[in-house]
Amino acid sequence: MKKTLFVLAALLATPTLADTIEMKVYGLVCGFCAQGIDKTLRKNPATADVLVSLEHQLVAVSTREGQDIPDAELTRALTDSGYDVKAITRTQRSLQEIRGSFKEAKR
Repeated sequence: MKKTLFVLAALLATPTLADTIEMKVYGLVCGFCAQGIDKTLRKNPATADVLVSLEHQLVAVSTREGQDIPDAELTRALTDSGYDVKAITRTQRSLQEIRGSFKEAKR
């Protein structure tokens, strides 16, 4: 019984990593901007997928299972490319869910 409680406590104490990192980014004005950000963020080995929405000024990165990208690294990559990062949020929303929320907002 003690062993089971110990294992359960260890599992609960393990930090969970967000599946998606959402960033509010200013300075996105064209498709070329989106392509550049996509290419830059995909260079990181922890990146599984990238979504860039010019309309919503949002950049979202889906990370590989069990991996993360530090805020400072994301901020540096975007500011070095000429963009202004206003906020970074880690969520459990998938990129598909984010795309769906954009479609719902248009209705």
